[in-house]
Amino acid sequence: MGSILVALAAASSPLVGQTAPPETRAAKPAMSSKPWPDDQVLHARRDGAQARRLFADASPLEFTLAADFSAINRERSPNNAKLFPGVLTVDGTDIPVQLGSRGHLRLKTTTCDFVPIRLVFSPERAAGTVFDGQTSLKLGTHCRSDFDRYVVREYMSYQLANLVTPLSFRARLARATYVDAASKKPIGAHAALFLEHENDVTRRLAGREVRQQHMMFADFDRNALTTTMLLEYMLGNTDYSIWGLHNIVVVQNKARQFFPVAYDFDSSGMVNAPYAAPDPRLFAIHSVTDRLYRGPCRTVEEIDAVAETFRARRADMVAALDGASALNPLDRREMKEFLDGFFRRIANRASVKSTFVDGCPATRKGV
Repeated sequence: MGSILVALAAASSPLVGQTAPPETRAAKPAMSSKPWPDDQVLHARRDGAQARRLFADASPLEFTLAADFSAINRERSPNNAKLFPGVLTVDGTDIPVQLGSRGHLRLKTTTCDFVPIRLVFSPERAAGTVFDGQTSLKLGTHCRSDFDRYVVREYMSYQLANLVTPLSFRARLARATYVDAASKKPIGAHAALFLEHENDVTRRLAGREVRQQHMMFADFDRNALTTTMLLEYMLGNTDYSIWGLHNIVVVQNKARQFFPVAYDFDSSGMVNAPYAAPDPRLFAIHSVTDRLYRGPCRTVEEIDAVAETFRARRADMVAALDGASALNPLDRREMKEFLDGFFRRIANRASVKSTFVDGCPATRKGV
């Protein structure tokens, strides 16, 4: 992780997501010609993003959200832009918001009864509240009435990622009470999570987002790419694509280096949601709890050096799971056992070689 931090400091549809990139490409990704601000401005933006109130506290955030959820739950088209008025109440303050459905798999009626939500804030109305500085946020919801545990497991997956690398999204666990706006009657109280906005992720990394598809492994900082690929492997996640910008944000720093940042772990083995399944074209695995390394081929020495950053935080990861009061005992045990399986794979150079080096297809240039 040290080389990642040094490099950053120098700057002070799911189907598409699983489609393999071609072996060749016409050109390197375009470099932005937009001028970069000076380091003082980048550092101020970084500090401001790091200090967001919403993610400064780890305790579950209690809030109430009133809206026409019947209408929102009828909006099942991916990437739809339809928004509905609502009121988010937190700490006794009412904040007018707009909200709508989002996502892909969880928009299917066969998957979820309750859709994931996108919240849009008015900066003036959010000022002075825990949502100060927020413009829009993804709200991870419970999907079905008895699925709260999987929200907590996904939240803990973000916590584990944060322990390993700064190239990760922050999340805030919450307890949401949903209210029908017309009748004023509660329709349920469930676990939820707020996910950090990608703009704040890039600001914390003193960079900017690059929405450039068709990027290859060779385009990225080597250590950062290997770290992200090991993180996805640790979580048992295969639902991502750098090539298709699926569940990956690409950050560029002032030194014109590229860094991949992973998010959306609900289809991972660490979460192990009932609806999650690997893409059938990944024929090497049959369950999300089967791990598959999809990253670049590296030497034993390179993989082992990155693996050491994970091994160095193993005790912290276990402590995080042990200390998570929101996890029920069964989920805590399952997540720890799944984590143990990863650490057995990176225990020493021999296991690193057999897991990540032997048999790695040299023709794989991207994912």
